[in-house]
Formats: sequence, structure tokens, C-alpha cells
Amino acid sequence: MVLGVDVKLLTNPLFLRMAAVFLAGAFAFFLGIVLMRKVKQSLQRDVMLPHGNTSADNFPLHTYHAVIQQLKQQKHELQALQQQERRRSRTTENLSAAVLSNLSSGVLFFNTAGLVRQANSAAKSILGFAAPAGMNAYDLFRGARLQTKEPMEIMTAADAVGSTLRKATVFRRLETDYVTPAGQQRVLDLTVSPVYAADAQLLGAACVIEDQTEVAEMRRNQALRGEMSAEMALELKNSLDTISGFACNLVKNYESKMAEQLATDIAAEAEHLQSKIGGFLAGAKAAGVASGNN
Repeated sequence: MVLGVDVKLLTNPLFLRMAAVFLAGAFAFFLGIVLMRKVKQSLQRDVMLPHGNTSADNFPLHTYHAVIQQLKQQKHELQALQQQERRRSRTTENLSAAVLSNLSSGVLFFNTAGLVRQANSAAKSILGFAAPAGMNAYDLFRGARLQTKEPMEIMTAADAVGSTLRKATVFRRLETDYVTPAGQQRVLDLTVSPVYAADAQLLGAACVIEDQTEVAEMRRNQALRGEMSAEMALELKNSLDTISGFACNLVKNYESKMAEQLATDIAAEAEHLQSKIGGFLAGAKAAGVASGNN
């Protein structure tokens, strides 16, 4: 009887459909569990990837975004550093220009091509050029020759600049006669030296100019006064010798007429001597006043 019931159930279409639906649901449930385990294992591998396999093919997308963000941050930091360096460089240039502009000595900077790149106010005033930038040394100094007693390879101020640029030679205290474009005569003292960068590369030549015109004039006046003093001393000696001779003759000669003549000659020579001394003192005083005014 039971077997007959089971056979009827197995042959019942409704039961068969319900059994098929149950089996399909069970299979889908089992398949879902398997897929969920695989997804979970995959997520765990992604999380553990930075500590395990780091090949580029297995990088998750968020890792690429993190790397790109870090590169952008480094780019911004580099740009900020570059801006700071440019501001620092401009500040240094402005400070250097301010210092050079307040110097009483003239300062010129020649680049490696021999052209003036920078000149302070004192250099413009001494040389008589309003804008010397871009000029070469030969046009700037215009054949000004050096005053030297010793034989030298260079003969002009422009030669000194050229030698410094070619051979990195240092020249100190070169004295030269210079004529400004307006025709003013000046005596200049030049110091030319090479300028190097931080990596020891030659950047150009610096030329420091001192106007020694007043000093040279004082030297000439002193030399002239020395010559005048020597000449005056010689005349004083001659006058004193003459007076001494007249006095000796006056002592030996008792004739009234001769004594009178000798006394007259002594007085005349004394007057001549006084005139010479007065003129010398007046000239020395005038020279001293003129020197003080300068």
C-alpha cells in the first residue's frame, strides 16, 4: 500500500515540479555560498597585497590614485621651492645692487664676452658714461695707457680686462691716465680680478676703479714745492755767501767810501733775499689754501 503511494507520488507531475524547484534552489544556494567565499578571498588578497605581492598587474585602483596624488604633492613642493629660490635670488641681486650703488669706488662687471653687464653710479660718474652697459673694454677705456716703470705684457686698461678674461689674471693698483668723453683729464687706479661661480666656472671679470686725480695733483704740487724749496735753498746759500763776502771786505776796509759801498751792497742783497723768501712763503700759503678747498 505504501509502495503504491510512493509510486503515485513519483509519477505525479506536481510533485516532480516541486522537487525540481527544490533541487534548483539548493544548487543556487550552494553556488552562492561558493561565490561569496571566492569574493571574500579575493578581497582579502587585495588588502594584503602591499605586504605581499607588489607587482604592477595586481595593484588595486586606489593604489594608483595614491601614487598619483603623492607625485602631484611632490610637484607642488618642488614648485614652491623653486619660487622661494627665485625670490631669494632677486633679494640677493637687489641687495648687491643697493650696496654697489652706495660705494664711492666705481665697480664694473664684464661678462665672458668682454661686455659690461653691470656698472654702479660711481663708475658712470668717473668714466663719464651715462649708460656703459653693453660696451666693451676697448670702447670704454678708449686706449687709456698704464703708467708703469716695469715692462709688462699689457699696455692699456682694456688689455688688463682682456687678459683677466682669457687667463684669469689678477691685476692690482694699475694706474692709468684717462680722458672722459667730455675731455676731462683723470688719473685712475684699477684693480681687475676674475669672478667665479659656485662650481668654479668663470663668470667674467670685476673692475674696481678709484679716482686718484686729486691725489696725483697733490703729488705734483708736492714735487713742485720740493723743486722750489731746493731752488730757494740754493738762492739763500748764494745770497748768504755774498753777504758774508761783503761783510768780510767791510771789516778789512776802513775807507769811508768803500765801506759805504759795501754796506749798500749788503742792504741790497738782504732786500733781494727777503723778497725771495716772501714770494716763496706766499706761494706755499696759496697752494695750501687751494689744497684745503679741494
